[in-house]
Amino acid sequence: MPEVPEPDEPVEQVDVGLRLLEDLPVPAYAHPGDAGADLHSAEDVVLAPGTRRLVRTGVALALPEGYAGFVHPRSGLAHRHGLTVVNAPGTIDAGYRGEVCVNLLNTDAALPVRIARGDRIAQLVVQRVARARFVLADDLPASVRGTGGHGSTGGIGSDDDETTGTATGDSHDARAAGVRRGGHA
Repeated sequence: MPEVPEPDEPVEQVDVGLRLLEDLPVPAYAHPGDAGADLHSAEDVVLAPGTRRLVRTGVALALPEGYAGFVHPRSGLAHRHGLTVVNAPGTIDAGYRGEVCVNLLNTDAALPVRIARGDRIAQLVVQRVARARFVLADDLPASVRGTGGHGSTGGIGSDDDETTGTATGDSHDARAAGVRRGGHA
């Protein structure tokens, strides 16, 4: 296997306090350069098709002020089993000291998902966060995007002449009438 060169600049690291509530692996990065550290299940779980469950990880964190943890789905579990994190990304605030739990959802319509204690179920990404200072204004400055929101830039099966340019566009109205874009009913 070819040797991977070291990055020119060192990756920023931050100390995160960790308490293991169960005899499980410490969250860890699988490869150099990975953004997410794997979180493991602290329990055996079977998720029936279309069901969700809060799954314990056996880990409590002490994130430093100015940082937050974000719990993301693992792409392989989503691809192979339809398993995702309902509230992705789940937010862990710096002041939270309880056990990190993951809101898992089995999106498969036919097959259950079996999770064994110790299985990797999600990824934890630790990021710097700014705290907003909200300033009331009578008017907001103009921008190129304006008020175009949900679906205003197009998407699957959309044509530029079909959008209304409003914040909700016409896709909601089309769905309410039982019409799907892309030529399918």
